[in-house]
Amino acid sequence: MTKVKKEKVSADGEEAAAAAAAAGGNEKSYQELIANVNPIAQPLASKKLSKKLYKCVKKAAKVKNIRRGVKEVQKFINKGEKGIVVLAGDTLPIDVYCHLPIMCEDRNLPYAYIPSKVDLGSSAGSKRPTCVILIKPHEDYQDAYDECMEEVSHLPKPL
Repeated sequence: MTKVKKEKVSADGEEAAAAAAAAGGNEKSYQELIANVNPIAQPLASKKLSKKLYKCVKKAAKVKNIRRGVKEVQKFINKGEKGIVVLAGDTLPIDVYCHLPIMCEDRNLPYAYIPSKVDLGSSAGSKRPTCVILIKPHEDYQDAYDECMEEVSHLPKPL
């Protein structure tokens, strides 16, 4: 295998790339993301709440106070660990994690869906998309945690 040299991009191609970078790169808007959400993704966090949850996940990941992935989150919910469960709404197949909201309701844990598993994974400091995260309380980010807990608890639960 030999290296292949990249071709030089023309001037108008550079302008288009610069415009895309200035517009936020390849990030999708909230409306584009919720178009790909599963039918079971209720309660879905608003754009404002999603940003708060991403920030809280980022702070929790900094102090290594999160549980990531279906297997790990399920295990610690069964053990009785408390926190906020954040689920990605664009996970397919649904069967992978459709049992988690019921487990959360049985144990009175607040949970919410956010539109993108890619954004959830990157806010947790991972390169891989993540479909579920449990944010545990910690004094370093207690105010952000409490604010998220309050808003997620007041989201209407599905029937």
